[in-house]
Amino acid sequence: FDKTATSNTLGHPEQLAQTRLGGQSGWEAAPCSMQIQDWRATAKAKVADIHSSIPKEWRLSDMDLAKAVQQRTLSGPFIEQYLTDEEKDIIRHDSIQIVGKIKSRDYTAVDVTRAYCKTAAVAQQINNCLHEIMFDFAFQTAKDLDDYYSENGSVKGPLHGLPISLKDQFHVKGYDTTMGYVGWIGTYEGSRDPAKVHKINSQLVEELLSLGAVLYCKTSLPQTLQIGETVNNIIGTTLNPVNQLLSCGGSSGGEGALQALQGSSVGFGTDIGGSVRIPAAFCGTYAIKPTHDRLSYRDVANTNPGQDTHASSIGPMGTSLDAINLVMTSVLSKSPWLRDPSVVKMPWNCEVESSTLARATADGSAPSLPLKIGMYWTDGVVTPHPPIRRGLRIVRDLLKALRHKLAFMRADGAHDVHRQLDLSGEPLIPQLQESFKLHEPMPLLEYQDKTLQGKAYNEAYSDYWNASSDDDAYTESINLLDYSAAVIPVTRADKSVDTIDHDYQPLNEVDRKNWEAYDLETYDGAPVGLQIVARKWEEEKVWAIAKIIDTALKNRSEKGS
Repeated sequence: FDKTATSNTLGHPEQLAQTRLGGQSGWEAAPCSMQIQDWRATAKAKVADIHSSIPKEWRLSDMDLAKAVQQRTLSGPFIEQYLTDEEKDIIRHDSIQIVGKIKSRDYTAVDVTRAYCKTAAVAQQINNCLHEIMFDFAFQTAKDLDDYYSENGSVKGPLHGLPISLKDQFHVKGYDTTMGYVGWIGTYEGSRDPAKVHKINSQLVEELLSLGAVLYCKTSLPQTLQIGETVNNIIGTTLNPVNQLLSCGGSSGGEGALQALQGSSVGFGTDIGGSVRIPAAFCGTYAIKPTHDRLSYRDVANTNPGQDTHASSIGPMGTSLDAINLVMTSVLSKSPWLRDPSVVKMPWNCEVESSTLARATADGSAPSLPLKIGMYWTDGVVTPHPPIRRGLRIVRDLLKALRHKLAFMRADGAHDVHRQLDLSGEPLIPQLQESFKLHEPMPLLEYQDKTLQGKAYNEAYSDYWNASSDDDAYTESINLLDYSAAVIPVTRADKSVDTIDHDYQPLNEVDRKNWEAYDLETYDGAPVGLQIVARKWEEEKVWAIAKIIDTALKNRSEKGS
């Protein structure tokens, strides 16, 4: 479990209303220069451009918008009230069902695209989760796919007609990639080179289009990417649509929020410090963080792109594990290593997937060869909040009842960032002002030493994993190790059972602050997510284990236990 999985309070929706639109944020930089005014005007114009891309018939009234601010929960019935019965029917299907219904001609690609574009449009207005609206491109793509199917009698690929959302790091021709920087608006990563601006697709974008996907929006992220919530000086803050008192997580927070609102069944984010895992855990969805270079990062924007000692990974996020499997297997079928030499030549290993799944029966119970799962209860620094501990107990008790074996485990100087900020004169958001103070870059020899320390940690943890099965971290250690990881929803916080232990003695000052941040009323109903970790390059195994546990949890829920 991520130790911040319930430490994400933001405040009451009324107090946050001013942070939901770009240029209306609650923070101020000293208004002492024309440059400051310029970046605000640029951000405001961008927000207006996003809004103008929403068809008039899909725009909500001021009364509806005011009502949304007052809601604790935007997902489920609230957002569905703005959809037709047909649209609700479409978005309630997962990705596998959608491509199946298009193939069987129950739906057309245009039908599905319209449902998801409209839902995303409503989601943007009530939740502020999009940076780019690409509906025109999406409808043209969908129409072309329908024509292709009519003319050829076969689908274009395994993702034929499936709408896929993208975190705003991926370049799509004709559209901005701002990555939350005002200075990147109307540019290519800050450059105004006409040969690049709006002229480049990320390799993953090319692969998805060739597989028949429909790309329709790019989702919000935080300035710099390096924070576990979603806020920037362009659009302001994206809240958690499951509980607007809480953060949606980050840095792929817009993806998590949009999927919680059923505005996307599957999409892609990136992750170096929990950036697909945290939003999935916070928003009650699914994600996989592969080891880096399993999928192509070619022509994808990034912070500090020259830093590859502990590199970022592209990872899928979705409303089901089957959706994640579908896009992972589809993209890897395109042999991405042929275009991007950084990608490891490693097709999806169906044998590993099937042999892992075979270690559980249909109801999740263990056959002759059970799973062996290490439970990680605490890192000895921060103790998980009561709902997280209950989530761990739920999974522990379930796996024990199903006769699986359990073990217990122990626990650049910010110059690139400031270069992007200087393009417009925008300030750092308040949450980053201390950690991103400009300072001298780390000397080369010190950088090399840190790299060797990281390598030694990887080796030591590998030895520990091999040697220990009775003692077997939160995201920090997993980030450093670059292990394959998956996130699944387990339960929801419940104020009637996740009570506060007033006798608890904090381990340290950080633990004290974390413990005091837990509030029964605020967190009630918040999703609780489980992180499942395997070794490097074991995406097939971690997906299959996640599938076994997720299926068992759903069976348990259906039985009412």
